[in-house]
Amino acid sequence: MSSPQHSAGASGALIPVILSGGAGTRLWPVSREALPKPFVRLGDGRSLLRRTLDRAARLRDANAQGQTWLVTNRDYYFLSRDELDAHAGSVRFLLEPAARNTAPAIALATLAIAAEHGEDSILLVLPADHLIDDEVGFAACVERAQALAREGWLVTFGIEANAPETAFGYIESGQALPHGGFAVKRFVEKPPVERAREFLAAGNYSWNSGMFCFRARDMLAALAQTAPQLEANARKAWAASQAGLLGKDAIELEGASFRALESISIDYALFEKAGKVAVVPGTFGWNDVGAWPEIAAQFPADAHDNRASGRAMFIDSSQCFVHSHGRLVAALGLKGMVIVDTPDALLVMPKERAQDVKKVVEAVRASGDDKHIFHATVARPWGTYTVLQEGPQFKLKRIEVKPMHALSLQMHHYRNEHWIVVSGTARVTRGDDEFLLATNESTYIKSGTRHRLENPGALPLVLIEVQSGQYVGEDDIVRFDDKYGRVPKTQ
Repeated sequence: MSSPQHSAGASGALIPVILSGGAGTRLWPVSREALPKPFVRLGDGRSLLRRTLDRAARLRDANAQGQTWLVTNRDYYFLSRDELDAHAGSVRFLLEPAARNTAPAIALATLAIAAEHGEDSILLVLPADHLIDDEVGFAACVERAQALAREGWLVTFGIEANAPETAFGYIESGQALPHGGFAVKRFVEKPPVERAREFLAAGNYSWNSGMFCFRARDMLAALAQTAPQLEANARKAWAASQAGLLGKDAIELEGASFRALESISIDYALFEKAGKVAVVPGTFGWNDVGAWPEIAAQFPADAHDNRASGRAMFIDSSQCFVHSHGRLVAALGLKGMVIVDTPDALLVMPKERAQDVKKVVEAVRASGDDKHIFHATVARPWGTYTVLQEGPQFKLKRIEVKPMHALSLQMHHYRNEHWIVVSGTARVTRGDDEFLLATNESTYIKSGTRHRLENPGALPLVLIEVQSGQYVGEDDIVRFDDKYGRVPKTQ
């Protein structure tokens, strides 16, 4: 175990901080707990997280040692690393053991960056699940915000309101400031439509984007004043953090000290109370992709305003959106409908009910079904598995293991497993034996036997697993050793 190593960076550098969390329940069944909203892919194949990483890379200051920081849950570390691609080596991870809202996340990121780069560093906080069409216009707003941050302002970005939206919070602008900003007069929670119309008519209200820019020292000072307990607990959590447990690019926050932090948004904890808060308004094609109609808008429309992602056919239909995953979806005689088809769940609803999808997720959770958590294909640090079929006392899976990766050394109490190699080479540990399996070869793992599956080759390993036994739930697993940190430290 080792504590984070701190190094002095260039003073005043702009460092992007991406907050990657949130279940995105209104984008179910594509967004689920095990693969949440930041990993949703849009028309060009890039996830929302990857788009944000790309945007951050174009904004960050070269004096910041070329770094972007990503604050995410520990469980999403390996999924997030898979999204890096060209950004590998330039992203640092701050890993949370639990969800604690934006104030703890920003407080810990500020402490981390102050330690690594100095308290004059300027943080640009970006949610991982937003879209920005006009990146040139956004970069200009960031420059204005950065100038205000250097003068001690805590800056938020306001989106010019063009409709009486009730799904967003609002910011009332007050006195004009240099650099195109305004002093914030007040924040207003999501209003009813009548008040939203009044804000629109007043002309000095903008939507609260949830993006921020500030100097590290000013954020820490403001937290000490407006949320002293949170600031003190954040310092304790930072002191207990450890680097290099999962990877050399990651700092992992210790569980008990982090869970002691209050779960509260940065708006409530600080921005609504602090004295020197500014807003930089902008019109740069911002979209928080909060529901399926916003996803639909990313795809071209046909002559009847129908849009599709995947295979779709529209007959006597208009203003519909279809998201299909492989299968052909035909919409006949429909108007204003959303159809989202995934291998194991189907959503059909009128567009005007898009904000209510979370009710479906709540009902799925209450039913005991796990489709609010997992897809049919589940990503793991070592690869993926797909449940092909299951029934009483059996389950059939397709397992793919990435080259040079391995499952944990594990044991099951209730299920037996039969493995058949489809392609690649498997190294199998079964009890005291270790052996290789080639294509078309198989083996059997009896319940109660310690075992491990590895891919020692340069190509993906694909196999079919047949489980049989009294119970075939995913929680029937005891891990003894795991390279991805999934074994409790007490074991």
